[in-house]
Amino acid sequence: MDLDAFVTEHVGEWRRLEHLAARRRKLTATEVDELVALYQRAATHLSLIRSRSPDAALVARLSRLVLSARGALTGGPTRLWYNIGRFFTTSFPAAVYRAWPWWVSVLLANVAVAGVLMAYVANNPDVARAFISQDQIDEIVNTSFEAYYTENAPQNFAFAVWTNNARVAALCLASGVLILPVLYVLGLNILNLGLIGGIMIGNGRADVFFGLILVHGLLELTCIFVAAGVGLRIGWAWIAPGPTRTRGQALAEAARSGMVVALGLAVVLLVSGVIEAFVTPYFPTVVGLTIGGTAWLAFLAYVVYFGRSAAAVGETGDLEADERAALAPTV
Repeated sequence: MDLDAFVTEHVGEWRRLEHLAARRRKLTATEVDELVALYQRAATHLSLIRSRSPDAALVARLSRLVLSARGALTGGPTRLWYNIGRFFTTSFPAAVYRAWPWWVSVLLANVAVAGVLMAYVANNPDVARAFISQDQIDEIVNTSFEAYYTENAPQNFAFAVWTNNARVAALCLASGVLILPVLYVLGLNILNLGLIGGIMIGNGRADVFFGLILVHGLLELTCIFVAAGVGLRIGWAWIAPGPTRTRGQALAEAARSGMVVALGLAVVLLVSGVIEAFVTPYFPTVVGLTIGGTAWLAFLAYVVYFGRSAAAVGETGDLEADERAALAPTV
C-alpha cells in the first residue's frame, strides 16, 4: 500500500469531514447526509491503514477525526446531559415511587420493632448486659455515643459515613434477589439501634440519643429502607412475575430499576453524610432537627412530585426501550 498516494487521494475528504464535524449544530440536512457518508469512509480508511500500513501519526489523526465525527452524529454531550436530567427527574423518582408499598412497609416494620426493642432494653437492664459489659454501657452513656460524631475530622467522617451507608444500600439491592440477606442486614440494624437506644433511654439520656440520631437518621434510615424495600421487590419479581412476563423478564426489569435506585441513593446518602458530619454534632438540637427534617421532607416531596408524574405516563425507572436487550432475535 502506497501510504503517500493514499493520503493524497483522501486528504480532501478528511478535511471536509473535520469541517463538518466542527459545525455539528449548524448543519443542513444535506450536510448531515454528507457527514454520515464521510464518517463511514474515514472509519474504513482508518481500518485499512491499521491493518496494512500502520503509521502511528496517521492512525492517531484519523482516530481523532473519526471520534469527532461520531460525536457530531450521536450528539454525545447533549445526550449525556439529557440522560442526567432524565435520571433525576424521571428514572430515579419513578423507580422509588413505584416501589413505595415495599419500602414504606419496611420502614414501618423496622420502626415498630426498633421501638419495641428500645422499650424492652430500657426497662430490662439485664438484657443489655447480656450483649456488652457494664463498663462498656457506662462508656456509651457518658462519652462514646456523643464522641462518635466528633472524634474524626468532619470531612473524613462524612466520607466514611457516606461510603458505609452506600455499601449497605448497595448490599440490600444486590442481594435482594435472595431475600434472606436483606432481612439479615435489617435485623442487624434493628438490633444495634434498639440496643443502643434502649441503653441510652434506660440511663436517662433519651434526649441525647434522639437529639443526635434523628438529625441525620431520618434521611439516612429512609434511604436504607428504600434500598431494602426495592431489594425485596427484586426478589419477589422472580417469585411472582405476573401473567404477562417470564421470570427472567420480570427479574431483569426489577433489577435494572434497582440499579437506578442504587445510583440515586448514593447521591441522597451523600447529603445525609454531610448532615451527620457537619450538622449533627455542631448545631443546637432544634436547629439540627430543622435542617435534617427539612432534608428528609424535601426528599419525600421530590419522590412524590416527580415520581407520581413519571409513573402516570408509564415510566418504571427502567432503561429506555432502545437501551434494553432485544426481546426477540434480530437480524
